[in-house]
Amino acid sequence: MLQIDGQWREGSGEPFTSLNPATEQVVWKGNAANSADVDDAFLAAVEAQIPWSALPWEERATSLRAFAGAVRANRDAMTQAISAEVGKPLWDAATEVDAVAAKIEVTINAQQRRRPEETLDLNGRIGRTWYRPLGVVAVYGPFNFPAHIANGQIVPALLAGNSVLFKPSELTPQVAELTTKLWNEAGLPPGVFNLLQGGAATGRLIAEHADLRGLFFTGSLTTGLKLRETLVHRPEVLLALELGGNNPLVVLEPDQNLSMLNQVIQSAFLTSGQRCTCVRRLILVGESAAFLQQLQEKTSQIAVGAADANPEPFMGPLIHAAAAERILSQQQRLVAGGAVPILESRRMPSGPAFLSPGLIDVTTCGSRSDEEMFGPLLQVIRVDDFSAAIREANQTRFGLVAGLLGGGHDDFQRFRRQVNAGLVNWNLPTTGASGRLPFGGMGQSGNYRPAGYFATDFCNIPVAGLEPATPPERNDR
Repeated sequence: MLQIDGQWREGSGEPFTSLNPATEQVVWKGNAANSADVDDAFLAAVEAQIPWSALPWEERATSLRAFAGAVRANRDAMTQAISAEVGKPLWDAATEVDAVAAKIEVTINAQQRRRPEETLDLNGRIGRTWYRPLGVVAVYGPFNFPAHIANGQIVPALLAGNSVLFKPSELTPQVAELTTKLWNEAGLPPGVFNLLQGGAATGRLIAEHADLRGLFFTGSLTTGLKLRETLVHRPEVLLALELGGNNPLVVLEPDQNLSMLNQVIQSAFLTSGQRCTCVRRLILVGESAAFLQQLQEKTSQIAVGAADANPEPFMGPLIHAAAAERILSQQQRLVAGGAVPILESRRMPSGPAFLSPGLIDVTTCGSRSDEEMFGPLLQVIRVDDFSAAIREANQTRFGLVAGLLGGGHDDFQRFRRQVNAGLVNWNLPTTGASGRLPFGGMGQSGNYRPAGYFATDFCNIPVAGLEPATPPERNDR
């Protein structure tokens, strides 16, 4: 179902379904939005945006807080929906739901750090800064965090006074439908929030619409480049992109420290490796044989299974069988190029989307490519010293996350200054970024419009004004 101007209706475009990746059973079916649906949604959003933006932001915050309350009241239902549609273990899905609710106060706090109106004395003149919304914005959500990541852009957009068209991933329409129902419970005026289901064709219709003023996308580099091409002749449309990465994790003086091993495993295999902050390249400095042996043993013990398995697994399936096949093909290509499997990733009997986590030494591989392997396959690279490790870490066109395990304060300061990444962690997993910090990368990981705490910035337009310090006398004659 779509929601346009506060009304639910069937889409008029092509039919499509969403499958549970663990069972391959249908969890949602419906129709995509076509051009008429998109036109209607923009019409509603344009009309609703003016009175919505005229409200004091504190009144808009009341609706946002009501949404947070609805999310908390429906925590179990949202957890089940995410787990069924993405395949996440229930504990993993529940942490996503909690992040959705927590985002509200974080965003309100970010809004409060900027005074709505700033006034300066400029030598006899008054200078003012106002902030106004963009207008109608579109949020394109990814499949891996179908509620949380889109929510991280929807919430600041609404708080700033924009109206929103939400196009979720075509792989997670059920979660989007439930999220929309919770926004309805929050009492948003009709047309302020609209749901448009569909895939690439629907996305193109939205991106090409004349009334669009902002587009916020999280997903693959390939799709991000297509969106940029679509909007290249439309400078009036703000485009905010987060496009993943080929993330490095450097381990200085690797030993058999249990905490260090666990941090590698969490960085590489959380959410089955389907987080943009997951580590793809593990760079080990110096003697590492004992560390690799321990890592192999602990990785082989990771529990992989369906969400209802008992005990609950650490990893679930990938989003679909094709994603699992892609990881296996990438592994095979690396081996053919000289890589040495430490622990081979294999398809599991649980279903075609289930993979065991893999470790592969690519130090001498001649066919490495700079791509985001979106799944549970960790490449190991051995180097002799810290300088070589930093050079290796920067051998990527991306620059989202980088991590350092081990070393001292001076080592980390050098790493932080020299590594090309927008998020840099020390002695902590690379996954689980804080919502109170900026989130975004360098290079082809995005276009330098960080989300997280800074998303409020790209949801507003700063407007400057000058006026006399003494207002002119009125002449009413």
